[in-house]
Amino acid sequence: MSFAEDNYEDAIIELFQDLGYEHWYGPDVERDYRSPLFEEDLRSSLSYINRDLPRIAITEAINKLKDIGIGSLVDKNSRFTYFLQNGVSVNYYEDDEEKNLIVKLIDFENVENNFFKVINQWTVIEHEEKRSDVIIFVNGLPLVVIELKSPSREETDSSEAYTQLKNYMDKIPSLFTYNCFCVMSDLTTSKAGTITANEDRFMEWKTTDGSYESTQFADYDTFFNGIFEKNRFIDVIENFNLFSKDEKENVKILSAYHQFYAVNKAINTTCEAINRGDGKGGVFWHTQGSGKSLSMVFYTKKLQKVLNSPTFVIITDRNDLDDQLFLQFSKCSDFLRQTPVQANNRQHLVKLLKDRKANGIFFTTMQKFEESDESLSDRNNIIVISDEAHRSQYGLEEKVDLKTGKVSVGTARKIRDNLPNATFIGFTGTPISKRDKSTIEVFGNYIDVYDMTQSVEDGATRPIYYQSRAIHLELDESLLKQIDGEYDKLADEAEPYAIEKSKHELSKMEELLAAPETIESLCNDIINHYENDRQYILTGKAMIVAYSRKIAIEIYKKILELRPNWENKVNIVASSSNKDPEDWHDIIGTKSDKIELANKFKDNEDDFKIAIVVDMWLTGFDIPSLATMYIFKPMKDHTLMQAIARVNRVYGDKEGGLIVDYIGISGALRKAMNDYTSRDKENYGEMDIAKTAYPTFKEKLEICQNLIHGFDYKDFFDESNSKRAKTIKYGINFFLKPSKKENKDAFVKQALALKQSLSLCRSIAEEHERFEAAFFEAIRTSLTRINKPGQKSLKEINETINNLLKTTIKSEGIVNIIDTSQKEIDLFDDDFLDRISQIPEKNLAIELLKKLLNDKISGYKGRNIVKSEIFSEMLKTTMNRYINGLIETEEVIKELLDIAEEIKKAKDAGKDLGLNNEELAFYDALAKPENIHDFIDNEDLIKMTHELTDALNKNRTIDWQKKNSARAKMRMIVKRLLKKYDYPPKDHEYALDIVIAQCEQWADLEIEL
Repeated sequence: MSFAEDNYEDAIIELFQDLGYEHWYGPDVERDYRSPLFEEDLRSSLSYINRDLPRIAITEAINKLKDIGIGSLVDKNSRFTYFLQNGVSVNYYEDDEEKNLIVKLIDFENVENNFFKVINQWTVIEHEEKRSDVIIFVNGLPLVVIELKSPSREETDSSEAYTQLKNYMDKIPSLFTYNCFCVMSDLTTSKAGTITANEDRFMEWKTTDGSYESTQFADYDTFFNGIFEKNRFIDVIENFNLFSKDEKENVKILSAYHQFYAVNKAINTTCEAINRGDGKGGVFWHTQGSGKSLSMVFYTKKLQKVLNSPTFVIITDRNDLDDQLFLQFSKCSDFLRQTPVQANNRQHLVKLLKDRKANGIFFTTMQKFEESDESLSDRNNIIVISDEAHRSQYGLEEKVDLKTGKVSVGTARKIRDNLPNATFIGFTGTPISKRDKSTIEVFGNYIDVYDMTQSVEDGATRPIYYQSRAIHLELDESLLKQIDGEYDKLADEAEPYAIEKSKHELSKMEELLAAPETIESLCNDIINHYENDRQYILTGKAMIVAYSRKIAIEIYKKILELRPNWENKVNIVASSSNKDPEDWHDIIGTKSDKIELANKFKDNEDDFKIAIVVDMWLTGFDIPSLATMYIFKPMKDHTLMQAIARVNRVYGDKEGGLIVDYIGISGALRKAMNDYTSRDKENYGEMDIAKTAYPTFKEKLEICQNLIHGFDYKDFFDESNSKRAKTIKYGINFFLKPSKKENKDAFVKQALALKQSLSLCRSIAEEHERFEAAFFEAIRTSLTRINKPGQKSLKEINETINNLLKTTIKSEGIVNIIDTSQKEIDLFDDDFLDRISQIPEKNLAIELLKKLLNDKISGYKGRNIVKSEIFSEMLKTTMNRYINGLIETEEVIKELLDIAEEIKKAKDAGKDLGLNNEELAFYDALAKPENIHDFIDNEDLIKMTHELTDALNKNRTIDWQKKNSARAKMRMIVKRLLKKYDYPPKDHEYALDIVIAQCEQWADLEIEL
């Protein structure tokens, strides 16, 4: 017995019942199906948690929820989310006096005052009638829609559940107006995401206690217990569910599990620090790209309530970072219920903080604290959030200039003097250096560590790979070592005079790096590498990191000289100065130009593909599809790790980000990794593609070669497209032999791994290896498309293969794996069936026919039980005989064509009987018993069919097929009608079960399950 979707649904319901949720069966609830709300529950719940408020206030709040305004689904859900987290403001008159009150939708203070229900099979009628698997209601509000898929059906998975959720949002959007988040699950994979999230942003919840141990695989009960334990669920609703919006987009974000637990830990350490009075809130280390900025937002929101209106001062060390973080908080101002303010200068900062008693979210750079030792506030509920806490400028100690004798005070000391009783918390994406003692002195110990390994494992980020191409520039090795040494001095917090000396030395070296022949070699190699290996990776976005602004401009000019048609493709993003040469102004542009360029680079469809940068965009600037970074600038420690993390964001099937080194940063990378966790060093300490991706590629290539052993594919290396097409077809045919099933399954898996590893090491793979990999990928793609029912048309398979060959081996010809040029593909087209049967590759012909038949039979499954069973059994019997060697390829093709002919006849069978397709399904059920015509003539069967169809349509009510009472009534109607005709005949009682089954199947036709 298989574990079907219904069984899994029951298991989920039991799990929720164990968590204290009350279970209701949707069809048993008498309600208006055009409203997704459980209105009876809503009114009683709101009355209970707002028992001090008059009934009219509750009614007004419910009316406001039901009439939530105009706009898109996202707009409506945004308004609802605000109501959910903050209550509904209502106005009403009492004794001729207007009253204004807040009606709470959730009692966040007393979790057990809320009413939690798990309801399955909840129907909503809007554009269409749909019924969801499971919905979690709190106080009558449908906050979570859970879509389940059968764990035992190979052709369905959680991805199909995501597609179903998106379909529901289109057909019954009102249900999602009141949504907090959605869940998709097929037992092995359970993920949560919001109504605006792409499938790759649906995330697992891997722990119930905040531990990161043993989280590689999260079973379904960990997921559901982790999120839906009542206290955690209410916390998620109130504090970890937000809209980030600006003029262009409105995105709903659900906290990931690591953010939820870490923020709550940070809340605790902050309160403890205030109670101790030492101001050390701790260091929050979550690896770059895993949502650190949003964690700051979640932390700020929740701490406002816990500390009763504290003031937040968020500090960065650069203006562009200040702008980026301020922008993120500004997008979330509705969630924070405050408008963040950016301090323009020291005087503005003083004005913001002086004499303030509560509230405020203020952004400033650390430099504004260096201008004065004046105390700005002695309050102890000021929270200083430091972004990237471990930079060298955050010193407490005093330093003496040996030349002048002047004593300088560390910035951290000055900030402390300005805010003597504040509590300090550091947020960082990279670890504290073992050499850095001052960070712990200022902030305290780690609050939470979410390392690179865990982040990649969770799908929050992608791994980073490295390739050195410095040798292509033929730079003097001693020069690179000298540059490296000077940067080491800068990174090691040298004395001021030593720093100045290093900068002077580096400025002299810049002249050597800016030599015309060096710039030309660099640009030629970048263009070659990009055009041949990277422009077709994802959206083709790449970044060039230049040594200086001068060199950035030289690179820009040279690239346009070599590729004049790249004027829109490449741009420079760098800071400007009044002292800049005049010809730089048009190239660098204004601040508004940079904003426009940022928007263009974030647009995956825009022509702007390659950004040349120096410092800007190397921290806090996220482009998920960015997959390539070319580095011509020495960097160290956290600066280096923050920069390369630009390519580690999640996007589609991105395997990882590639760093291409032209300046010799490999030593710095290894050194920087020393501060990471032991498992990070083990898993990602070696990033070089020559030692990671390429050996994997070679290994997978050899496995694929072994799996296809015995098949000669040398013609694929010919320049003739027709030979390539034939070789691909022969290769597909080779794997479709019944004896090759195990090899085929293994090949599909290994060829995918081959493709993924090649996406990172294409530039160092040999040409024949790339061609061979392209051949294997063409076969894998075809096998996947052909074998997966209903996924791709034959025409789309051809297009996929052509695009693949164009991007991998620069093939410009047209390759037709299957000839689809003549007309639309139709299983009922004799000419098309004849063309399929004439394909020389008989195994391929069989698979194509099987795919087409399966797709057509699938259409019968929901409509006509009898025909579906007949055709399914015919197909199954034929294929089993073929697989077991009882019939040859020519015979199986003939039998498959015969099945196609039977399906074709069935399509028109109703016309001869005067029946439509709906009626024909009932006729087939009535006429199924053997020798039925010996007992009942055909005219009576047709008459029974008409009456049965008419009676069912007249007595149909919403959800009647799910209600036991209604189902009993339906069976009674059917039995009474059939009894008139003495049906079923004696000894054919089983026939009634067939008819009833068809009636129940017919009832489900109106609703997509």
